[in-house]
Amino acid sequence: MRTFITLIFILTASFVLAQSQTNEGGRRIGYWKVTGADKPTPGFSESAVIEEGEYDAGRKIGVWKTYYPSGKIKNEISYEGGRPKGPYTTYYENGQIEEKGNWSLNKNPGKFTRYYSNGQVQQEFNFDETGKRNGEQKYFHENGQLMMIGNWNGGKEDGEVKEYYDNGDLKSVRVFNGGKMDAAASQFKEPTKPEVAPKPEPEPVKTTDNKVKTAETVQKAESIPNIGYFDGNGQHTLYNKNRQISHKGVFKNGQLLDGKVYRYNRDGILVKIEVYSGGSYVGDGVITDDMK
Repeated sequence: MRTFITLIFILTASFVLAQSQTNEGGRRIGYWKVTGADKPTPGFSESAVIEEGEYDAGRKIGVWKTYYPSGKIKNEISYEGGRPKGPYTTYYENGQIEEKGNWSLNKNPGKFTRYYSNGQVQQEFNFDETGKRNGEQKYFHENGQLMMIGNWNGGKEDGEVKEYYDNGDLKSVRVFNGGKMDAAASQFKEPTKPEVAPKPEPEPVKTTDNKVKTAETVQKAESIPNIGYFDGNGQHTLYNKNRQISHKGVFKNGQLLDGKVYRYNRDGILVKIEVYSGGSYVGDGVITDDMK
């Protein structure tokens, strides 16, 4: 019995050591589990696993997993020589997939899919080897309905790009040539209003002396601009798929005439504000701390 316990102790110690080995140069090798004790991180206890995977001479190789402080998996990323390369998957903390794609030298070649936290597909993109979008690209509403579909060539819209309301009705058909919209060939539509059954006339309200009361006429409030669909003209504020402002100003035939274009990086952080006047780019706006 004592021999058996000793053997278990030796095997356990060997396994622990195998997870935290270094070579003669002090670089990590083999399989590692990095905990809060190894890498103090907000939200993680000392025993909680932050990430795990294999090292080769201090560089990550193979599939590495990282975790939320709750212990649920955050992402699975393939590495070569310490750099992300190959398939990867990121997850919401509720367990649903957030993104799936491929990494190669900080680019996303091939198919890329992003999901809403409810499991519905949000984006289906196709990238070429240079990291530019090529071929058919799709966006979806959170209810699963197709939001936008079109063809991209060299990272720019090319040909028809169709957009739909979340009820499936066609919203617009915009025609592009090398990323520039042909306003004359494009069209914009209002959503179909569902038929509503007529309401029965209510019984008239009478006073105590049996006379019918009449309704008071009130002045109609002035309409608020930019409520409803984008018709390509006038003052509008447009939003991207992450519900962040993308364009704001006066449009004419679907193009921004006077206003601003907001640019974000892949993490959704505002990195640039382009100012347009008379339909031409005139410079960059200032990004203040409260905009970040």
